[in-house]
Amino acid sequence: MGLLAPWFLAALGAVALPLWLHLLRRHRSVPRPFSSLMFFERRIQSSIRHRRLRYLLLLALRLALLTVLALTFAQPFIRRAAPPAGGDAGLTVLAVDQSASMRQGDRLERARREALAVLSRLRGGARVQVLAFAAQVRLAGQATRDPEEARAALAAIEATDSRGSYAELARALRSLAAAEKAPLAVHLFSDMQKTSWPPAFSDLRLPENTRLELHPVVTARLPNWAVEAVSAPRHVTGAREARVRVTVAGYGTEQATRNVKLVVNQKVVDAREVQIPAGGRASVEFSSVEIPHGWARCEVRLEPADSFPADDRFRFALERLEARPVLFVHERREQRSGVYFRAALEAAPASPFRLETMAADTADLPGGRQYALVVLSDAGSLRPEVEDALREYVRSGGSLWMALGPAAAARGRVPVTNWKVVESRYAAREGDRFQSIEYLDTGHPSVGPSARWQGVKFYRTVLVEAAGARLLARLADQAPLLMEERLGAGRVLVFASTFDNLSNDFPLHSAWVPFIDQTTRYLARLEGRQVSLPVDAFLDLLPAAEGGGAVEVIDPRGQRALTLAESATARTLALTEEGCYEVRRAGGRTELVAANADRRESDFELLPADALAVWQNTGGGATGTAAAGAGAERQWGLWWHFMAALLALGFLESLVGNRHLSAQQEDDKG
Repeated sequence: MGLLAPWFLAALGAVALPLWLHLLRRHRSVPRPFSSLMFFERRIQSSIRHRRLRYLLLLALRLALLTVLALTFAQPFIRRAAPPAGGDAGLTVLAVDQSASMRQGDRLERARREALAVLSRLRGGARVQVLAFAAQVRLAGQATRDPEEARAALAAIEATDSRGSYAELARALRSLAAAEKAPLAVHLFSDMQKTSWPPAFSDLRLPENTRLELHPVVTARLPNWAVEAVSAPRHVTGAREARVRVTVAGYGTEQATRNVKLVVNQKVVDAREVQIPAGGRASVEFSSVEIPHGWARCEVRLEPADSFPADDRFRFALERLEARPVLFVHERREQRSGVYFRAALEAAPASPFRLETMAADTADLPGGRQYALVVLSDAGSLRPEVEDALREYVRSGGSLWMALGPAAAARGRVPVTNWKVVESRYAAREGDRFQSIEYLDTGHPSVGPSARWQGVKFYRTVLVEAAGARLLARLADQAPLLMEERLGAGRVLVFASTFDNLSNDFPLHSAWVPFIDQTTRYLARLEGRQVSLPVDAFLDLLPAAEGGGAVEVIDPRGQRALTLAESATARTLALTEEGCYEVRRAGGRTELVAANADRRESDFELLPADALAVWQNTGGGATGTAAAGAGAERQWGLWWHFMAALLALGFLESLVGNRHLSAQQEDDKG
C-alpha cells in the first residue's frame, strides 16, 4: 500500500482534539445554594475521577473519523495485478511497426515475439485485432477470438520500405473505435523512432477509453551512416557528360571516413573517399560521368557497410538521348521571334532540344510524331491542311504551343482550337501605357513556384474567348495571357502575345529563359521529374489516362504493377518498394523511375519518455509500459473506499454523540 500525497498525514495531529474534549478539559462543579459551611471540614478533593475517560465509544469514533479523514486526503493506493485486457467488453489491438527502420537487425522479429507473449497472456475468448502500420495502416484480417488466427496474422507481417507514421496509426485507431463502439486496449510494438512523430501533436489523439501500452524493441539510439541524396540531371543530351553530386549523412555518429562508389548498369565507374563529421553531412561530386545511350540504372554505394546496410545504397535513373527536334513555324517576314526563342533554348542548362524553323505559308508536318512539340509563332498564313495535320498530331499525344500576334489575330480564331479572337490590343510605349502581370498559376510546371514575371511590360496582346481552358497567367486588365487546353491525349498552350521584343519586353528579363525551358520540357513531357522518388510517392500516369493508350508498369521484382483494366484508367501509381520501375507508355516511349526509402528512416533517434507518456494520456484510459506488460501490477486508488468509511463514521459519531449529550443533560438536571 502507498500514498500519493503523504504530507496530508500531518493532519493526524488533530486526533488530540477528542482527547482534550474527553480527558484534559478542566472539570467544572455546578454551584449549589447552602445556608452555612461552618460545620464542614476543609479537605483536598482527589481529581482522579475527573481525569477518567468517559464515553469510550464516542471517543473511538471521533479518533477514527479524524484518522480516516487524513488518510483520505493522502490518497492511498494498493498495487495489484491488472485484469487481462480485451475481454468481452472491449477489443485488444496488437499494432506492429513494419516501417523501413524495422529492417535493422532483428527488430521486427523482437516485436513479433513480444506481441506473441502479450497474446498468450490474454484470457480465453478475448477479441484481438492485429494490424501493421508504416506510412499506411493495414488490418491483418478481422477481429478474432481465435488465438491461432491472431498468431498467423502476426507471422505474416513483414518489414516494408515505407516510413513510419504514428499519426496514421492514431487515425486508424480512431476509425476502429468508432466502428467497434467499445474500449480499446492497444499494444504498440515499435522502435519508437522520433522521425515517425508528426509535426502536430493533435494528429496523435487517441479515441476515448483507449489504454495504450508501449513495447519498445530497442532502448538506445543506433549510430548510422546513409547515402542521403543524389543530385544529377535526369536527361543528358548529345556528347554531354553527367555531373552527379552525392550527400552522405551521419546520424548520431562519430567522425568517420567512408568510400563512395558510383555504379552505372552494375559497373563501378568511379569512387571517392569522403570524410563525414560527427553527426553531420558531407558531399562528394562525380564529374564527367559517361552515360550510355538510353536509360541507365545508376546507384551510389557507401562502403564499408554499417549495421543498417539498407540505406548504404541509393538508386537513381538517368537517360542519354539525342537532342529532340522542336518545330518552330513563323511568318516568313518575321525572324525576330525565332532568334529570341532559339537563344533561350540554347541558354538553358543541358537543354535536350534542337530548333527547326519553317515558314508558315510553306509549312508541312511530315511525320509529326518525330517532333517533341510544335511552336506556332504568330502563324497567320497557316494552310488548312497543315492545321488539320496539327490537330491530329495533338489528339494523338503531341503538344502545340502558339504565340498570338497581329497575323494570328487577323484569322478571327485561334488555330486548332475553337477559341474566338475578340480583338488585338495595343498600348503605346510612351509613358506607362502597358499591361503587367496580375496573376500567375505557380502550381503549373510552365510557370513554376519561383516565377519572377514582375516588371515585364506587355504592349500588344490578343484578347481571346477561351471557354473551358485553364488560366495560367492574367494581365492587370483581366485579359488572359497564358492558357492551356487538353485536346485528346495532347496539350495546347496559348501565349496571347509574341516571342519578340516588340509586343513585350519579356525576352529582356531574367525570367525569359526559365519560362521557355520549363514550358518546352513540360510540353515535351520531360518536366522536372527527379532522378529518384521516395517510397510512398505517387508516380504520375496522367498521359495514359488522357487517352494516350494503356501504360504498363514493371515493378522492381519484374512483375506487372497494374492490372489490364488499371493500365488503361490509372492516373497515378504508388511506389511501395525500393528499386527501379519501368514505365512503358503508348507509342513505344519507355521511362525508368527509381525509388528509395525515405531517409528519415535512417535516423534511429528515440522518442523521449515524457512525450510518449503524454500521448498515452490522450486516450483517457489506464496506461502502462512494456515493463508493466499485460497482467502486470498497477496502482489502484482507495480514495472512494476511504470516503465511504468517512461518511459512515460521521453518521455513527453523530448518533452516539447525540445519545451521550442527552444523558449528560439529564444527569445535570438530576
